[in-house]
Amino acid sequence: MKVSIITVTYNSEKYLEDCIASVRKQTYGNIEHIIVDGKSADGTLKIIQKNEKSIACWVSETDRGMYDAINKGIKLATGDIIGVLNSDDMLASADVIMDIVACFDEKKIDSVYGDLVYVDPDNTKKVIRYWKGLSYKRSRFNYGWMPAHPTFYIRRELIEEFGGYENHYFTAADYEFMARYLYCHKISSCYLSKMIVKMRNGGVSNRNIYRRLRANRRDYLAMKKSNIPFAFLVSVLKPLIKIPQYKSSLGRNVNNPHKPHWFFSSTVLLFPADANAEAQE
Repeated sequence: MKVSIITVTYNSEKYLEDCIASVRKQTYGNIEHIIVDGKSADGTLKIIQKNEKSIACWVSETDRGMYDAINKGIKLATGDIIGVLNSDDMLASADVIMDIVACFDEKKIDSVYGDLVYVDPDNTKKVIRYWKGLSYKRSRFNYGWMPAHPTFYIRRELIEEFGGYENHYFTAADYEFMARYLYCHKISSCYLSKMIVKMRNGGVSNRNIYRRLRANRRDYLAMKKSNIPFAFLVSVLKPLIKIPQYKSSLGRNVNNPHKPHWFFSSTVLLFPADANAEAQE
């Protein structure tokens, strides 16, 4: 089973080398790493060219934003499974893709997602926030839940059937994509209780109150399109249920995330832990 990992870049020279290295270090051998660059003006292309041996293909051309570039990457992909790795993020360990593929093989499912840790941009051992997943239930979308998008891997044949990312939702395009597949089309999914991605903190939609409100508006439109009940209320709830994730960093070490610590799931305030899910501490 081939896995296509798509990385979008634009003036990404600061952290791109870490991203590429994390893919190159994977113990699973059948991976194609695709990089779609938006005509970077810094040293991004030099880094890509330096690492060409570990990159399956890359392009550098103007685009209409991140999600348009991801769609270009999807068109270039030849893998059975597709995932997205941001240019300043890293796969959390060398066995991540091996475990994802094993989950697809064993469970015979359409998609897989896992855990994500937000780290300090310059000190990636310092945890800012831990996004702990829950076993999959479609009904969780009714309360503002979503999988961590950078951990989400899906069969390419489904994307060919139901389409790629809708660029006009901007920062909510990843939510709309997953809601369309998981909520609307009811594809099967499996939660892999494993840290999949180390993500440098500093999301575009959360830098100030104006951007947060604008992101909420886009979330609402994506929810309305997916026919999620009480879309406006759920769009307000969606960022609020993430607040306990910041508590989860207390006592947690990024290299040993399962040691004793204060921890609350992003949805523990709304859902009891499932009997077959990892216990919520």
